[in-house]
Amino acid sequence: MAKVFFTANLQRHVDCPMAEADGATMRDVLEAVFAENPRLKGYVVDDQGAIRKHMGVIVDGVVLADRVRQADRVQPHSQIHVMQALSGG
Repeated sequence: MAKVFFTANLQRHVDCPMAEADGATMRDVLEAVFAENPRLKGYVVDDQGAIRKHMGVIVDGVVLADRVRQADRVQPHSQIHVMQALSGG
């Protein structure tokens, strides 16, 4: 199962401990995680199902390429990091 980690700044808004989920694509994995934690979905994806603009997703050290369909392949032992993008000046 892929492991999905959520950064502390996201955890301040919604309870989201590390999760494990099966899936061939990033969307499969996210949908499995959201099935266990429905409140998290609204923080990560928009109403069209795309990754929100202020969110970053990294799969095995590579930034998620397909933010709309999340068709990027996921391996059984992938590590996925979901984080809020931070800005400032």
